[in-house]
Amino acid sequence: MAAINTQRRRLIKGVGFLALSSLSPPLLAASANALSPEDRVSPIQPAGDGVAYFPDGRLGKVIPRSGELLPVIGMGTWRTFNVGDNPRLLKSRTQVLKAFYAQGGGMIDSSPMYGSAEAVLGHTMGRLKQREKVFAATKVWTSSTQQGVEQVEDSKQLWGVQRFDLFQVHNLVNWQAHLQHLLALKAKGEIRYVGITTSHGRRHHDLADIMKTQPIDFVQLTYNIVDREVEDVLLPLALEKDIAVIANRPYQGGQLMRRYQSHELPHWAAEIDCRNWAEFLLKYVVSHPAITCAIPATSQVEHMHENMGALRGSLPGENYRNEMVAYLNKL
Repeated sequence: MAAINTQRRRLIKGVGFLALSSLSPPLLAASANALSPEDRVSPIQPAGDGVAYFPDGRLGKVIPRSGELLPVIGMGTWRTFNVGDNPRLLKSRTQVLKAFYAQGGGMIDSSPMYGSAEAVLGHTMGRLKQREKVFAATKVWTSSTQQGVEQVEDSKQLWGVQRFDLFQVHNLVNWQAHLQHLLALKAKGEIRYVGITTSHGRRHHDLADIMKTQPIDFVQLTYNIVDREVEDVLLPLALEKDIAVIANRPYQGGQLMRRYQSHELPHWAAEIDCRNWAEFLLKYVVSHPAITCAIPATSQVEHMHENMGALRGSLPGENYRNEMVAYLNKL
């Protein structure tokens, strides 16, 4: 992974520098102060199972360890924001992020694993000058303990933030050492939450052991209407241990949209406020009581608007969730 870290350093000097240079000093200073829960959270209507509505009607889920309310739909950056310094694609991703802001999104998740994604995020957030709207979540991803320390500092520069809301150990790589470092940073107030991630259904047994024994605030795992094995152990364990859960790959890397979008929604979809397949698939994910938010990724503004539609209206209860699965099994 040494070559990856060398490339990451170059990105900091390139696109990352552009992002930082677009910030005025007062805004850069304010970005850290704007990350406190009281600045962001004002729910008005509890809806059960940790769900509440923001004043503007967005759906939120409570982070168990703090009581902070987080919008149930966030944004991932895997593949979609790995566009380097291509001017046309940077402009396009700025528009995607603008749509995310406009629809009231919260968490943005990235990683050093995602190539130039963090640098591109820093550039686009710098152009829009609204970093305070973001629940900033990224990861440590390296087998080297020292390089993990460096990655934390690099990510601050690439994103243009002084304090991350959430720092995670990516795919359990060297998790013992990285988790120790992240917990120390949390104790000093340099990050707000700590987590562990996995994806593609990997290492669930190891993740369960960590959830049982370590003082983590978040886990991130793969969960969608087809990949439901985490319902057996990991999601009940998260509820038991008061750990927030981020669902990655809610569309199974786009495969679910390609498989179902040519079919009609069930006639009862309107009863759970679903107007398209994006809302249908995402609302299944975030309606599970253990799921705090989902992080679909997209490179298109139109698709971002569809994703963010799942932030509004009702969520399906258990009976509807069963019907959703049964309906897809018939297609």
